[in-house]
Amino acid sequence: MRWLADECIAVSLVRELRGASHDVLYIAEFAASLSDVEVIALASREGRLLLTADKDFGELVFRRSQAVPGLILLRIDPERGQLVRRRLLEAIDQFDQGFFGRYVVIDEIRFRSRPL
Repeated sequence: MRWLADECIAVSLVRELRGASHDVLYIAEFAASLSDVEVIALASREGRLLLTADKDFGELVFRRSQAVPGLILLRIDPERGQLVRRRLLEAIDQFDQGFFGRYVVIDEIRFRSRPL
């Protein structure tokens, strides 16, 4: 799967995805100063799912009509890295390509999903 990981995503999670053969561009590695609008534009141009922990992206997508192939919001304390990784991998197993065209919120106990 093709991902664009926002700079707020832990490098360990990026490594986990890459280790599982996902194609991940990581903002922190090449363009840490990009604005949220520029991050969305990059995800759209590249056809990548945007993985973030920043709630501001939801507003950009839903209130300001910024297009993105898929938006996955992690709502788990980043200090709980093992849980974050486990829940993301569970969501990937459940949604797979179904992430595209959806806004998915991943928290400690459930997944919420709605069309973009």
